[in-house]
Amino acid sequence: MTRSRSYINWMLIIVNILVFAWELSLPEPALQEFVVKWGVIPGVITNYRNLPPEVLVQTGGLLSMFTSLFIHVGWVHLVGNMLYLFVFGDNVEDILGHFRYLFFYLAAGVCASITHVVFDPNSMLPMVGASGAVAGVMGAYFVNFPGARVIALVPVGCLLPVVELPALVFLLVWFATNLMSGVASIGVQAQGGVAFWAHVGGFVVGMFLSIILRRTNMRRSYDIDA
Repeated sequence: MTRSRSYINWMLIIVNILVFAWELSLPEPALQEFVVKWGVIPGVITNYRNLPPEVLVQTGGLLSMFTSLFIHVGWVHLVGNMLYLFVFGDNVEDILGHFRYLFFYLAAGVCASITHVVFDPNSMLPMVGASGAVAGVMGAYFVNFPGARVIALVPVGCLLPVVELPALVFLLVWFATNLMSGVASIGVQAQGGVAFWAHVGGFVVGMFLSIILRRTNMRRSYDIDA
């Protein structure tokens, strides 16, 4: 139960859906150009000064760390991220406040992109998706609502039963899985797939940033009430 309406969380979900709808309207060559232009390409970020102008004009450079957060490459990619954002985002927005939550979401997403670049600096594959920012939201939920319970699909063989789990357990398992997968990917040439280190970076930043912003929010509330 939240004390205020999650305007920003819904706005973020709607913006992601609208961008994806626009992507669907693009022909395949234009869509590929769009993803390359506005997705995070680590090799471009780390070698920006050494790349020829004709390459740079095809990419968004540092701005891509922000724009990539609103681009998805398929229905599963979009729905998965938006589902997690819907489940966890409203409570985090409630404790941070609307504008702090917007700053928090974007900052966590950018830091997730930076983490991805740090761990795969030479990759020329574009990374897109809201998962880094959403991971930040999950990190904030992890430290602020450890006693909450969530409904999850748990794979058991060929079955996917719906199980109610403590959020602490669900999120800890999710983080540990991404961390181990990220460690396993070190030294392996990227061929596309999940950006595990972006998830790890977003989650960790979300934990600490939410604590800082929440404390600030609580101090200001106290001063006003006094």
